[in-house]
Amino acid sequence: MSRHALPRHALPRRDTLRLLGLGTLGLAVPGALAACAPSGGGSGDGGDADAKKFGFTSWALNEEASKPVVEGIISDWEKAGKVEVSTTEYPYNEYLKQLTLKLSGGEISGAVQLDIAWLAAVAQMGSLLDLGDAAAGAGYTDVALASGQYEGVQYGLPWTTGSIGLIGNQRLLDEAGIRRLPGTVAEFEDALRALKDLGGGVTPYAAATKVEQLKDIFPWMQTFGCPIVEDGEVAIGDDASVDAVEWFKKLYDEKLIAKAVDRFDARALFAQGKVGFYDDALVGKGATLAEASDESLAEAMVAVPRPVLKKGDDPQALLWGHVIVVTKGEGSSAATDFAVHTTSDRATVVDYFGKLALPPTTSEGLAAPEVASDEFTTEWTEKITATATPGPFWTYANNAQIEEAVAKQVQAVLVGDSSAKDAMRTAGDDVARLIEE
Repeated sequence: MSRHALPRHALPRRDTLRLLGLGTLGLAVPGALAACAPSGGGSGDGGDADAKKFGFTSWALNEEASKPVVEGIISDWEKAGKVEVSTTEYPYNEYLKQLTLKLSGGEISGAVQLDIAWLAAVAQMGSLLDLGDAAAGAGYTDVALASGQYEGVQYGLPWTTGSIGLIGNQRLLDEAGIRRLPGTVAEFEDALRALKDLGGGVTPYAAATKVEQLKDIFPWMQTFGCPIVEDGEVAIGDDASVDAVEWFKKLYDEKLIAKAVDRFDARALFAQGKVGFYDDALVGKGATLAEASDESLAEAMVAVPRPVLKKGDDPQALLWGHVIVVTKGEGSSAATDFAVHTTSDRATVVDYFGKLALPPTTSEGLAAPEVASDEFTTEWTEKITATATPGPFWTYANNAQIEEAVAKQVQAVLVGDSSAKDAMRTAGDDVARLIEE
C-alpha cells in the first residue's frame, strides 16, 4: 500500500459537509458544520469602493443555457439599482487559469463567480473581501454558507450547492431491459453491456475521459475503498485505487465508455438520446435540455446514486456548487449588494432554478413550491447529495494541479501507456510532491 505523509496543518475536511442533504432541504444542520465567519471587511485595495460601476466575471456567461438567464439578472439589477455592470467571461475549462492571471495583474475587479473547489486557491491570493456581514441575515443554509468559507472567513456567497453524481436516461434503460437502477458495481457493468447491445451509436456510460474532468475518478476510487487522503497521508497508489483504475480501463477497452469525452461532450450526447449514464451536477439537467430537440427528454432523466462495491456501502458523490466572491477595491460595495441579491432574493433564485434547475441556497428559496415540488431535484438531494463529500484536495491552493496530475496518470492507463499499478504509484508520488511545494 502506498502512503505519502501530508503536512498536518493542511488536511482536507473529509466529512464536515456530509449532512449536505439535510442542509439543502432547509432543515437544521448541527452548528458544528458551519465555520464561524469573522464579521466585516473593508474594501482596501485602491479604487472607490462606493462607485456605482463594477465588473462581473463568470463562466455562466460563456454557456448557451445559462448566458441569457444571467444576463437577465444583470439587466434587472442595473435598472433597479442604477448601476453599471461590465462583464467578463471565460470557458469553464480555462476559467481558473485566466482568472488567476487577471487577478494577479489587477485586471479583474467586482463580483466573480467561483467553483467552490477553487475558493482556497483564489482566497490565498489576498484580493477577496470578507463577506461575513453581507451573508448575515440573508437566509442561507448552514451548509451552503460553509461552501463559501476558507479558514473560517466567509469569502463566497453561495449561488447553488449540490453534488456531482450520475444522470440516467430511463428510456434507454427500459429499452435495454434494465428493470431497476443498478445498485452495485457488478450490476452497473451488466447494465452498461445491455445498453451497448442496443447499438445505434449508444454510449452506455459517457464518463469523462479527457484530463479536464478525469477528477471524476475520485468517487470511483472511494467506491473501491481508497480514502485518497487518510490520517495525514496520501493513499493514492494503494490496492483500492489500482483496482478502481483497472476497472475503469476495462470499461474503456470494452467500449462501454467513450474516448476523449468531457462534461460538455457528454451533455451533448445525452441531449441526442445517445447516452445511458453520465456524471454531472444538477446543472446537467438544465444544460442538457437546452441542447435537446426532444422536449420530453426531461421526463426520461433520472438521478442515479453511484453504484457501490458491496451492498450497504454509502454511494459516493463529490460536493459541487458555486459561489460569488467580491474583490477589494473599485465598486466593491455595489458588487457585494449584487452578489447578495443574485444569491438570496427569493424571486431571483426561484427563477434561476426554474430555468437552469440549479437549487437555491436559502431556506426560503428551497421551500418555494416551484423548487420543493420538483421531483428530480428532490430525488437528487435525498439520494446523491446526502452522502456527498468535499474534494479531497480542495483545501490546497494547487488543488487544480493535484487533480491534473492524477488525471494524466489515469489517462495514461486508458490509452495503454502505463499499467494501473505504475500509474497510481506515480500519481501518489506526484501528489505528495505538489503538496509539499
